[in-house]
Amino acid sequence: LDIKTVVVSCGTCYDQLQGYKFEEIFPGCRIIDIHEYLLEKNITLQTNAGYLYHDPCHSPMKLQDPMKTVKALVGDKVLKSERCCGESGTLGVTRPDISTQIRFRKEEELQKDEAALRSMTGQAKGDMKILTSCPSCLQGLSRYGNDLQNGLLEADYIVVEMANQILGADWLPQYVAQANEGGIERVLV
Repeated sequence: LDIKTVVVSCGTCYDQLQGYKFEEIFPGCRIIDIHEYLLEKNITLQTNAGYLYHDPCHSPMKLQDPMKTVKALVGDKVLKSERCCGESGTLGVTRPDISTQIRFRKEEELQKDEAALRSMTGQAKGDMKILTSCPSCLQGLSRYGNDLQNGLLEADYIVVEMANQILGADWLPQYVAQANEGGIERVLV
């Protein structure tokens, strides 16, 4: 197979795939995070919206500082939200006692982040978005929806936010329909 690029959207998956030595199986193949791939292809948002960004413990962005990539993709009005979200793979399920304590600290951080982002954007009230690049973190961040003082906190992937803004709200059902109509090539490795 002539595979040149493997695009991933999960830092843990990225790290695991690196261990498979793709370059030996598929000479010239590279692994790249989807966000860095979009940036490489000059696909970015043209928006004035402000976002919080949660950088996962296992960040898939390896080519440069993740905040630099995020700001290049969605604009300069992005604040990094510090602290672990409390999900950490299966931590939220296997150790809810520890996860809950981590969640309380993250909630405190989100309150500060909300005030800072509202000050930066001039948005006194209303819903806000926190973006991430990790499936597990997305699950954890989704638990904070009602924790803001002046609105709801919606968690989403960076690439989903970009798809919604660039392709429109119906991008997913349209993509699934196209894929189901012969748009997927099946390859057995």
